[in-house]
Amino acid sequence: MKLIKQNSKIMLVITIVIMILSIILFVGKFKNSAFVLLMVAAVYLVFIYNYFINKELYWQEKTNNISDFINEVIKENILSLTYPLVITNSIGEILWYNRKFQETFGAGDSIGDSIAGTVRGIVLEKLLKCQKGIAQKLKSKKHVYEVYANKVDLNNKENVIVVCFNDITYLSEGTKESIMLIEVDNLSEVVKSTKENNAPLLVAEVERTINTYAQSLNAMIKKYDNNQYVLSVLDSHIDVQINKKFDILDIIREINLGNKLEITLSIGVGRGGDSPAKNHAYAVTAKELALGRGGDQAVVKKGDNLYFFGGNTKELEKRTRVRARVVAHALKDLIFESSKVFIMGHVNPDMDSFGSAVGIASVVRQLGKQCNILINDDNKAIECFLEKIKNTKEYEGIVISTEVAKRTLDEDTLVIVVDVHSRGYVLDKELIERCQKVVIVDHHRRSPDFIEGGLLTYIEVYASSTSELVTEMVQYMLDKPKLSQLEAEGLLAGICMDTKNFFFKTGVRTFEAASFLRKLGADTIDIKRFFSNDLNSYIKKAETIKSAEVVNNIAIAICPPDITQTVIAAQVADELLNITGIQASFVFVKINRDIHISGRSLGEINVQVILESLGGGGHMTMAGVKLTGMAIEDAKHKLKEAISKYLREGE
Repeated sequence: MKLIKQNSKIMLVITIVIMILSIILFVGKFKNSAFVLLMVAAVYLVFIYNYFINKELYWQEKTNNISDFINEVIKENILSLTYPLVITNSIGEILWYNRKFQETFGAGDSIGDSIAGTVRGIVLEKLLKCQKGIAQKLKSKKHVYEVYANKVDLNNKENVIVVCFNDITYLSEGTKESIMLIEVDNLSEVVKSTKENNAPLLVAEVERTINTYAQSLNAMIKKYDNNQYVLSVLDSHIDVQINKKFDILDIIREINLGNKLEITLSIGVGRGGDSPAKNHAYAVTAKELALGRGGDQAVVKKGDNLYFFGGNTKELEKRTRVRARVVAHALKDLIFESSKVFIMGHVNPDMDSFGSAVGIASVVRQLGKQCNILINDDNKAIECFLEKIKNTKEYEGIVISTEVAKRTLDEDTLVIVVDVHSRGYVLDKELIERCQKVVIVDHHRRSPDFIEGGLLTYIEVYASSTSELVTEMVQYMLDKPKLSQLEAEGLLAGICMDTKNFFFKTGVRTFEAASFLRKLGADTIDIKRFFSNDLNSYIKKAETIKSAEVVNNIAIAICPPDITQTVIAAQVADELLNITGIQASFVFVKINRDIHISGRSLGEINVQVILESLGGGGHMTMAGVKLTGMAIEDAKHKLKEAISKYLREGE
């Protein structure tokens, strides 16, 4: 516009000059009309010329303004582009980048730095080739990018490379696959419980149901054993199953072709690994965990995270003793190969833990190997039986602390862990980590905090107690099994404690084990004395019961501050179940900075699932948890939230 105004002024001056000259000439000597017409024409031509010149200058100015505006818009849009964009020189040094690149890759003042140093994982050689299409795929901070590179030739200057990052994470997530392993927990037992003419139909219906389920997931399925399947499933379908709580667990249980037992599945899902092999390894671990927790459940493993679904069915007792015999022989060989044997249970030992330790110690001694039972502090629950052991001459020096054991530990020492498999609850975690030979014998549902690397693991969740498992093993480890009366009473006391005198989780094999121990001289009256309490303990229990709050048939009670024994809390939890209408009970006791919660149930409510959400574990009918560094009221609030969540999911 300035140019147009400037040009207009010049043309105006020229026009005025011509007009003045024309007038002078007209009134002067030259009165020729032709000359006048010529002058008028000249003026007219000047005006026409001025018009077109101004018009051209106007559009040139307009075009320049639009061009400047477009350049400004492009510049601003590139800066705020939703795609990360960077410009480098021919050797990959950063010349310029937009805001999105800075936010995505944390580029501070990266001008002059190599793009390979700023964007980790980028391959500089591929980038500098500037081939058509995608230069490479890049994974960065849980995102997947397609990286495009384009070379730009600058006149008389060095070439530059424009690099653009296209986020395709959503596409990558949609095509990721998980591995699912399915095992029919009890197919052989169910078939045996079915009439012979219906058995083939039952097996076919189970297989049809699983195949239909796989089709609904658009999954690849392969049956690799009589009762085991492997599936490759898109992650998006696994997300749907998680939302549905793996409803195949319920569908399979509804199959009824004359079978007396319900069919149950154990499902392990592996996802989030960097390869199919990794996902398969995750799935194997998840399925083992599902089986170790009693079956009828799905476990999803994604990296170090575990998610549980189902698991509300009562464990079915296994009638065969084949595994007990195999484990017994394997343990016997390990004992012979060891220099010495240490046996330990969990923190705050109870009669099942200590009784089973005494039973194994008896076998080890009869096999001619040095053996010690490891016990530290807080032995109130086993006080009576422990005193009897210490006062028996043949057991002199058998009970030692874990600190003493660590001083004599060598590479051939065998540590047998009984009645616990969780690293967080074992008596001494450091001892386990230092020992190269570890054996685990337990009956609790498998927890995520599992002791890894054991030479032999014997976990049977159907068993009433670890003492029951040890009693069976004793009969296969010795040609002529012989236990003293005190040892037999320790094992029988362990069974009595965990079954609440044969009321809970009592199977045929439980009575068979008890019968064997009775034959060895176990006295039930002596066993009752192991669990006797003084008058003061009864008064404390009564005070705790009085404090009980009952909601939705679940009782919650808190022990008075002067009670510092977990055994009292456990006994109160048992007593509360004797009250009409109470289906489950939870009792709190605070010991130093720790809050212990004992949970008990008649079977309709799974206390193990509830307390597991707080970091504990156990069984459907008996579980516990330890919370550290919080007030009892806060712990009570957390428990109520866990109960509410359990009840909501149950609905």
